[in-house]
Amino acid sequence: MRRLGVPALIPALLTIPALALTLPASSAAQPEAAAGPNPFRDGWSETVVDADQNLRGLEAVSRREAWVTGESLTDDGPARVFRTTDRGRTWTDVSPDGTEGLSFRDVEVHGSVAHVLAIGPGEASRIYRSTDGGASWDESFRNTDEKAFYDCMAFYGKGRHGLAVSDPVGGKLRILATDDRGRSWSVLPDKGMPRSKDEFGFAASGDCLVTSGRSAFLITGGKKSRVLRSDDRGRTWTAVPSGIPAGEAAGGFAGAFASPRVGIAVGGDFAEADDTEDTTAYTRDGRTWTTGGDLSHVGEDVTFLRGTRYAVATGDYDGSVGSSITTDGGRTWKRASRKGYHAIDCVDTVCWAAGSKGRVGHN
Repeated sequence: MRRLGVPALIPALLTIPALALTLPASSAAQPEAAAGPNPFRDGWSETVVDADQNLRGLEAVSRREAWVTGESLTDDGPARVFRTTDRGRTWTDVSPDGTEGLSFRDVEVHGSVAHVLAIGPGEASRIYRSTDGGASWDESFRNTDEKAFYDCMAFYGKGRHGLAVSDPVGGKLRILATDDRGRSWSVLPDKGMPRSKDEFGFAASGDCLVTSGRSAFLITGGKKSRVLRSDDRGRTWTAVPSGIPAGEAAGGFAGAFASPRVGIAVGGDFAEADDTEDTTAYTRDGRTWTTGGDLSHVGEDVTFLRGTRYAVATGDYDGSVGSSITTDGGRTWKRASRKGYHAIDCVDTVCWAAGSKGRVGHN
């Protein structure tokens, strides 16, 4: 996310106050959610892991284990990685060395292998890899093209194959790929990528690129707001409008898929965060998208609960804060809380959330 749309917006992102996501039993969404998965019945337990970190990377591995990544709120401070294996009661700093001035925006964990993506222009974009729970790290990729700016990363299945996406280089979004569990990465030819000048992924939560089955989906904004799909591990892509309005700092910010056919995209406009019309879209065939119900807050991230009908969206930007639940696969949404986070991820109905000033929530 080279800007979250605009370079001037980045400083604001680093100072957003994060609030606990608390969904009381009396919330408006509770009657609908009660009939199905409801991860918020008992509210959230929140921990400040590191108040100096703006947390936007999140991976919920299990009911007990989660990883979060961030960037320092102090100029040239180190980017951090934290891990819990006891349902969030304690967190361990498992950060790589030498991360001063970096911005960790995505974390992916598959089995014993963890990957962390640092975003930024040129060499600021890097990927670190650990096979021992973060005790040690190798730098598996460092970008050397000053025109590239990597935003998001995703892996397929058990983690052998993975992709990362950069803002356009030469008028097309750039795809980086690995076929050896992230040990090495290479840039794919762009012949199969549609023209995408001034179109980009937002690194709001690390979920602008996601996979489901053998398919990968890229949620974009900027000049165009689209969903791009690849069924051949990133070599060729088809693109369709998402229905979320485009703009210099607007479009789709994140996506989630219950299957290759059932998905939800959320977004908004970081330049006008209070404009929350047409902030969601959904698909029932994985190829065409319909505008969903409006959120009452910006949509920085979304995750499915168990099944295809229940999902949670959250956001926290410039006073546009909240969390919402859908019980019909994204067609309609109910606000569940006036509090929100940057990132959310669930395992069955156990959810984790991460936000500014080091706040991590767990239900």
